[in-house]
Amino acid sequence: MTTFQPAPVPGEAPPADSVRPKDSTPQAPTSVSRLNETIRGFIQTWGSVWVEGEITSWNLRGGNVFGRLKDNVTDATLAFRIWSSTRERLPADLKVGDHVVACVKADFFVKTGDFSFGVSAMRHVGLGDQLEKLERLRSQLRSEGLFDAARKKRLPFLPHTIGLITGENSDAEKDVHRNAELRWPQVRFRTKYAAVQGERCVPETIAALKALDAAPDVDVIIIARGGGDPQTLLGFSDERLVRAVATASTPVVSAIGHENDHPLLDDVADLRASTPTDAAKRVVPDVAEQRALIAQLRARLTGRLSQRVSHDIAQLEQLRSRPALRSPESILTSRAQEVELLVGRGRFRVDRALDAQAQATSELRATLRALSPASTLARGYAIAHLSDGTIVRDAAQAPASARVVVTVGRGSFAALSEGEVAETPSPDDHDAAGGAVAPI
Repeated sequence: MTTFQPAPVPGEAPPADSVRPKDSTPQAPTSVSRLNETIRGFIQTWGSVWVEGEITSWNLRGGNVFGRLKDNVTDATLAFRIWSSTRERLPADLKVGDHVVACVKADFFVKTGDFSFGVSAMRHVGLGDQLEKLERLRSQLRSEGLFDAARKKRLPFLPHTIGLITGENSDAEKDVHRNAELRWPQVRFRTKYAAVQGERCVPETIAALKALDAAPDVDVIIIARGGGDPQTLLGFSDERLVRAVATASTPVVSAIGHENDHPLLDDVADLRASTPTDAAKRVVPDVAEQRALIAQLRARLTGRLSQRVSHDIAQLEQLRSRPALRSPESILTSRAQEVELLVGRGRFRVDRALDAQAQATSELRATLRALSPASTLARGYAIAHLSDGTIVRDAAQAPASARVVVTVGRGSFAALSEGEVAETPSPDDHDAAGGAVAPI
């Protein structure tokens, strides 16, 4: 393959192995790597340039940054990379949306054919100092507790009147009205117009805020503005406005700019909405959703009540089917039979006990009678005792002519002793009392 040398660039030596387009043919094409080397040789002859634009992409990978810059006039973009060693020397607050100037140097990767710019320096343009002041103010207000979630007020579920602060005849006003009325047709607004940028923005917004905050029928206040560059949104980061919102007694919703916009008003407001449309959707409930929710809750309540009633009816039927409730007299009948059986058994046991005791009593009475002195006297025996009551136990106690009283089975009589006779009574003739008992 023939080697073709490109025309040298003034002041620069031509690449050693470069190719010019006219020197390649279908019969003698050049290689991809050689073409890429040629392109890289031309690109390396360029020096570093300063370029201005907006950061639209900022991806951090392994300590290196890969992003894109956009021209806000023509929307042209370029890719850039920042090595980790360079990134350490750049401002730490660089992010998507920042307007910056960067010192870049073109580079072309031979292996992949990718064209990129390496960044050696980057800084904010115009708003750099103001953005730094805002960040310092943000840190100060955060330390004072103005951004704490605990101090934020809860929004009403259904506001009677919504206070709206926005620019006159602005798209933000139309968006809020349209979306709020679509969700709840009876919603009412009290609108205060204020400049949304420039020197009049802060004082007019504060005046409108105070007026709506003092109105007793206003339940929530929305501060709305469409998107814009950071310069036009500076008024909504003013310390005076931020502190006025923090001291308001009515809940305040911030709806400034788009999703990427982040003024200080967003941090201090009770609710931050990404857009005016989002503010309307988050402040006003959807009547269709609420009706559907009510219908769902009614259905759930009806189902629960029906289930509870059916359960109670089933339990009642189960109780009614029990024998005790189906025929309550059966309990009394069965118990009556049992009581009658127990009464009969008790009577039998009492009668048997009485009979046994009566028999025992008769036996004791017979035994007592058999052992009684009266029984002995009734068989013909007698007890003799002297006039002083001494029972005569020995014939020697009643000498001749002694007066004695003799007790027999029926009564007593007096007798006169004739003295001791020859016959002596048997010891068996003594009674249980120890007296002398003699047969008559």
